[in-house]
Order: sequence, then C-alpha cells, then structure tokens
Amino acid sequence: MPQQNPDNPAPEPDRPRNHLAGSTSPYLLQHASNPVDWYPWGEEAFARAKREDKPIFLSIGYSACHWCHVMERESFENEEIAALLNRNFVAIKVDREERPDVDAVYMKFVQLTTGSGGWPMSVFLTPTLKPFYGGTYFPPDDRWGKPGFRRLLSEIARLWHEDRSRLEKGADDVVAILRRPSVTTDRDATAPATETLLQQGETTLLQTLDQENGGFGGAPKFPPSMALEFLMRRYVATGNPHLLDAVTLTLDAMLRGGIHDHVGGGFHRYSVDDHWLVPHFEKMLYDNALLARIYLDAYLLTGHERYAATARDTLDFILRDMRDAGGAFHTSWDADSDGGEGKVYLWTRADIRRVLPPAEADLFCRVYHVGEGGDGAGILHRTASLAELAKAEGITPAELDRRLRASSRLLLAARQKRPQPHRDDKVLTNWSALAISAFARAGPILNNPHYPQAARQAAAFLLHTMVTDRRLLHSWRRGRPGAPANLDDYAYLIMALIDLYQVDPDSAHVEAAKRLGRDMLERFYDPKAATFTFVEADRPHLIAREECIMDNATPAAAPMAAAALARLARLTENDAFKEAAEAAMRTAGTRIARFPAAAMTALNALDADEGRAMDVVIAGPSDAPETRKMVETIQKTYRPNLLLCQWNPEGPDADDEVKRIPLLKNRTMIEHRPTAYVCRNRTCRAPVTDAETLRRQLDIPATP
Repeated sequence: MPQQNPDNPAPEPDRPRNHLAGSTSPYLLQHASNPVDWYPWGEEAFARAKREDKPIFLSIGYSACHWCHVMERESFENEEIAALLNRNFVAIKVDREERPDVDAVYMKFVQLTTGSGGWPMSVFLTPTLKPFYGGTYFPPDDRWGKPGFRRLLSEIARLWHEDRSRLEKGADDVVAILRRPSVTTDRDATAPATETLLQQGETTLLQTLDQENGGFGGAPKFPPSMALEFLMRRYVATGNPHLLDAVTLTLDAMLRGGIHDHVGGGFHRYSVDDHWLVPHFEKMLYDNALLARIYLDAYLLTGHERYAATARDTLDFILRDMRDAGGAFHTSWDADSDGGEGKVYLWTRADIRRVLPPAEADLFCRVYHVGEGGDGAGILHRTASLAELAKAEGITPAELDRRLRASSRLLLAARQKRPQPHRDDKVLTNWSALAISAFARAGPILNNPHYPQAARQAAAFLLHTMVTDRRLLHSWRRGRPGAPANLDDYAYLIMALIDLYQVDPDSAHVEAAKRLGRDMLERFYDPKAATFTFVEADRPHLIAREECIMDNATPAAAPMAAAALARLARLTENDAFKEAAEAAMRTAGTRIARFPAAAMTALNALDADEGRAMDVVIAGPSDAPETRKMVETIQKTYRPNLLLCQWNPEGPDADDEVKRIPLLKNRTMIEHRPTAYVCRNRTCRAPVTDAETLRRQLDIPATP
C-alpha cells in the first residue's frame, strides 16, 4: 500500500459546511466542506424544495472522476457561484456508484436531451424530481462552446420565476418518455431466432473492429470486456478464426498500451486515443475484475503465457491495492494525484535512473519508450511483443521478462513513496461479486490457492456484512450500511457464488445462491411483463424504474439475472428459475436485435441457453488422484457454457448434498472409482472413470 498512508482512503472533510458530513460515500464527503449548501439525496432536501418552491440542482459523480474534481474546484468551491446556487436552488449531491438507481434515471434524461452523457452529470429538477434541463461538465464561464455554469444558474433561476409553466410542461413530457417501456411486454411476441441474433452480434463487432489497434470504434476507447467474451464464445461455437483474431488483437494492444499499468498491474479506465496509449488514469474495480477474467479465458483458449501473466498481475494489483480488511474489495483509485491527472504514473528517464542500475534503466526506457517526445511522453507503453523486443536486445524472452519484472518491483516501491491518488474505500456488492468470479476462476488456472481463498473470504463478507434485515445491501463503508441492493447486486453475486462452487464444491454456496435467486425473483421480476427492472417496485423517490437490458460499463443486469437463474435451474431443477430466465430473454429478443452492439451480455446469455449448456458431475473423493485429474481437465479448458459439480457420493453428507443440489442425484461412483458424468440438453453420455477418456468425450485438445 502507499507508504505515506497505509489506508489512503478519500479524505474526510476538514470543515463541514453543509449536510454531507454524515454521508457514507467518500465522494459526498469530498464535497462536505464546499460553500455550496449540499444535501444528500433524500426527504430533507425534497421537503425543503417543496416548502421554498425552489428547483433542485442535482449533481452526480464519483470520487475517482477527474472532471468531477475540476468542476468542484472551478465552481463548487467558488464562493460567488455557491451563493448563486444557494440562493436560487436546493443543491443535491449523489454518488453514482452508491446510487446507480438515481443515476440511471437522470442519465437517460441527459442522453435523450443532449445525445450524450457522462460525469459529472448536472441536472435541474422541479421540486417533484422531474428533470427539465441537464448536461455534464459546465465550466464556470462560457468556454469551449459550453455555457458557463454561472450564467446557466442565473438563466434557469430567471426562467423558473418568469416561465415556469413551460419548464414544468417540458418536464412532464420527458417523464412520460422515461416511463415508457422500451421493450415489448408481450411475452409471446416473436423475436429473431437465437442463432440469428448471435450472428448479428458477430457481424456488428467485426464491422466496427479497429483492424490496426483493436477495440471497436474510435476514441475514446473503453475495455470491451463483454464483447471479447462474446467473440470467444462464438469462436468456440463456430471455429471462425476472424473472431479469435479480433480478441487477440485487442488484448495485445491493451496490454502493451498506456491503459495498462506496467509497473503496478491492472488497467486504467479508458484510453483517450485510438491506440490505447494515453489513459484516463482512474482505476476501477469492475474493469480490472472483468479484464482479469477475459485474459484468463484468452489464456485457456490460446495458450499464450502473456495473457496468464496479465491476468495474474491484475489480480495481484486488486489484492494489494483494493482489498478491504474484511475481505471484500474497494471501489476505485482516483485519476488525480498531487494536483494533476495521472501524475503518480508518469516517468522520466531521470526518475528511472534514480531507481535502477544504469543498464537496467536503459533497458527499461527502451522497452517502454521513456523519454521519447510526443503525446505519450512519460506514459509507459510498448510497441512490440516481448519476443520481438527480446530479439532486438539479443536475449531470450524469458530473460527479458525476468529483468523487466525485477525493475518494475523496484519502480513500484519508489512510486509508492509519491503522493498517492485517493482510494474510494466503500464496498459495493456488485463490483466485489465480479472480483469473486475472477479470483475463483483464476485459482486452478494459475495454480494459485490464494485466489480462491480470497474469493471465499469476499463471498463470506458479502453474505454476512452486506445483509441487513434479511435484505442485501448495495453499498457499505467502514461499518456503516449504505444503499439497498439493485438487480445487478443479486445477479452478479449469484453468478459469483456458482463460480466459487465450481472451484470450492461446498453446497453452502449453492444454498446462498438459491436464497438470493428467490429474493431476486420476488423483488425485481414482473411475471406479467416477463421483464426484470433495476429496482424494486417500492423504491421511493424515483420517477421511473429503469430497464437494464443494454450493457454499460458493467454487464447489463437483466440478462445477467436471467443467466444466473438459468445456471441455478440446472443445479437445482427449479422450474420457476428456468421459466423466468427463458421468458425474460424471449421478451428482450426484439430489443437485442435492434442494438446488438450494446447487448453483449444478453447475447452471451443466449449463447448459454439450455441447448448449448453442458453439465459435468465428477463423483469421487476430492483427494483422490483421478478425481483431481478429471476436475483439472475441466477447470483448465475454455468451455464457457460448462457447469462443473464435484462431490463425494460416499461421504457422510451425501444425502444432504443431493437435497441441496438435485443435479447430483444418481451420480455415483462406478466400482468405487471416481466417475464423470457429462450431460447436454438433458441427455447424458456414458460415465467415464479416467481423465483422458473424459478429455476425449469433451473434445478437449491435449494441449491449450
């Protein structure tokens, strides 16, 4: 951890001047000393707006957001602008990570009315929470074609007094649009066939692939985790080499570029250019959890050690710099440090020569282009593969890798002595669940037992600490519960528990997943419309309930919920789970067909439907050599639709295990030998008793 402050969370306010001082959100606490009379989202602010008949200014951001900090410095710390805000508005500050339900509603409004969105998000509302004007970052004065925030506040205040009826009419019209369903509610409506939708997804991605730099579309470029997962799935299904080429092109470009932290591991949020060089320097838990999983899967699919190394470095970064003392994971690292964006990550030749011996410093600078002018000056990046670089240096790739890693360790130690970015130390159930999935998957692939142990500890934290009054929480910080859980919290955690069960075959993981599945169905699923919504029907102070079929920075909640229920149904033979999953995906089909590029999670869920799913039960003592060989055969191959169960049918708890997981029923050992059962679409192959026969039955190559 950073040397000057082992905890290094976002700072608490020195002199609270508004109503944010009691917040759990580090982002809100950053604003508690602003001269703006901020309120958190809640009844106190709403009541004041109604009582004083004032419009609401709603500002939404998050603690790692660079432009949020800029707008704070320029406007929210400006006494004159703060006075203007306080006189004419009720100001509300929201952490979009803590309240994604609020963020989703008003982001949709901003995108509908401006054509784009982002953070900081700035929205003006009536006292009844209906939006009538919005945007993102506003400079304090007119600049870059944007209206100045000072002038904007004055003009909206004038219109509120002189032309309020027009503002309110526009707000009513917008709310009607926000409440309008964007997918058909007819569960029997005809949607394109699954294979047609999957082919549309392939075509869309290949058409938008950057053939030179990887990724899809132009700058800014975000890590396309869900799209890469889809392409790998489709490569396995079709054998089309162009799909895998698109994956490796993109993964290689990202791991070489400045978006990758070559000293400390992990990835920054996105690249501002086409070729992944100049990053936006914030580091998010969800990006790194998703990318670790993608690089792991790519390693299994290709056998390229560089992908295993990248996954390992990313997971080690999370364990080192983002792990909570209780075992869960923190949210993010700020983009800014020491008064500048990304300053802690930049290097000059002089910096490196102060840390490394001359020969190692020169080698490191050559490999990572340190000291070369241009836009990428100071940002570590590579422009060639390790093999190509080693050849140019006249050494082996293994030797080059060893020397670079040794140098990186020394540079990391030196970097940790610099002023560090703030870390947002709140825990979010959904993002921690993504990390659990990555760590569980990584253990057997990378032969590291510490990774599944980390996954188990994080799962235990979420299931115990993140539950209050028998309801799951979305957020928590330093012993204080935060916002209630949303659909993605349930869906991601169910998936994580099943991923963990496949590595740690404790039926308690499945029992916990079943409880969450039942709660998720009860609270978020509308059986009449056959749809999931992001929040429950009784969530107060929301003018609309958002659908969640399309991906954002994280996998879309509704198809993840459907996929989670489908996996649970296979384990438990619960028809309610199965029927809800199938109906929800059928309802979403027409929407997926219209926007396949934004529906990668939904397409991945379709790819995992029952017709493609494979269940493997390995019956035998966990410590038996042949059991271990067969389990390893499964765990070290890329079969995204395969669900693995391992149990001992002759163990003392066997009857209870079958009650918890009906898929295990009648899966016994043949002649007391470990036995594998492979089933697909409720049709089973002949049981086998050795790993090599199992490998042939699954059509797994002898080498990756």
